[in-house]
Amino acid sequence: MARDQGVREADLGHVDRGRLIRRVEAHAYRLPTLGGPESDGTAVWDATTMIVCEVHAGRARGLGYSYADAAAARVIEDLLADAITGVDAIAIPTAMDRMLGVIRNHGRPGLAACAVSAVDNALWDLKARLYDVSVAELLGPARTEVPVYASGGFTSRTLDELEREVASYAQAGHTRVKIKIGRDPSSDLDRVKVARAALGPDRALMVDANGAYDRKQALLMAEQFAAHGVVWFEEPVSSDDLEGLKLLRDRAPAGMQIAAGEYGYDSFYFRRMLDASAVDVLQADATRCLGTSGFLRADALCDARGLPLSSHCAPALHAHAGAAAVRLVHLEHFFDHVRMEGLLFDGVPMVSGGVIAFDPRRPGFGLALRREEARRHAV
Repeated sequence: MARDQGVREADLGHVDRGRLIRRVEAHAYRLPTLGGPESDGTAVWDATTMIVCEVHAGRARGLGYSYADAAAARVIEDLLADAITGVDAIAIPTAMDRMLGVIRNHGRPGLAACAVSAVDNALWDLKARLYDVSVAELLGPARTEVPVYASGGFTSRTLDELEREVASYAQAGHTRVKIKIGRDPSSDLDRVKVARAALGPDRALMVDANGAYDRKQALLMAEQFAAHGVVWFEEPVSSDDLEGLKLLRDRAPAGMQIAAGEYGYDSFYFRRMLDASAVDVLQADATRCLGTSGFLRADALCDARGLPLSSHCAPALHAHAGAAAVRLVHLEHFFDHVRMEGLLFDGVPMVSGGVIAFDPRRPGFGLALRREEARRHAV
């Protein structure tokens, strides 16, 4: 899908006409899981759809993406493209204001926010390419390397499969590993024991229930997990239950952090969560929270409260946004998204020794769409 409205005479003063956005494209790519359906504590999926947006200005083209239903590509084509055509490509706040204006009556959280996120990420990539620098350098990096944690261990894995997967992360040099729990609470302690044995005693073990437990159940599980050195308990209860999250944060064993926030679609969501003292670590996702722009706003909210930030999924994007986020402690190197990024893009940053680094020699996010491969998965 594409829309090219031509350059409008936007009221932007005397700008370089070669920087005006002249075309916006959006495509959806559906990638099946490997070896059958995957699951976490509350969801089952057999494919993931990536929304790829490309924004053109002059001879430059910026690439961004999100994860959502293919309908998000229609939102970009039917609403967002026309709203930003003719805008100066470096005036990202102007583009964001226009996009939020046109989705007002369609509801910001959810699909619309994911569509805006894909465009915003493409705009940051485009702006960096216009200046011939990486996105991290454009933003101003706080660090050159970003710590990561390996993330997988789906509840659809058998205990033997879980053991092999976690051991592979340790062998690859990961110092932090997260597994999924919550689908069958009666087996969760066994999963933690297996993961701990495969990981060894000196690496951080993290768990994610995806909101599957109720409050009392989550408290009990936290005590049991702590005996096996679990240091991170993500979404022990629903992220909508801020009181429940605060209860877990207040009463969790010493050394165990309570984390949530991956379903935040704007800074208002993050502010409510932080005002409720609901988490030890806030999570944000640049493919959902209004892009790189929204991710940096989440970082600012954390900075104002002295709380750490962790990124959710999309490691190739967060290698740059995370490098610039002053409160970031690590990013999620999520099994599904690592596979998708490697399949659809050239230039994906690699993990070594438990960290990921952006390549300053590659402008933008450093990614190039593998178009022939992408066409095979087009929706």
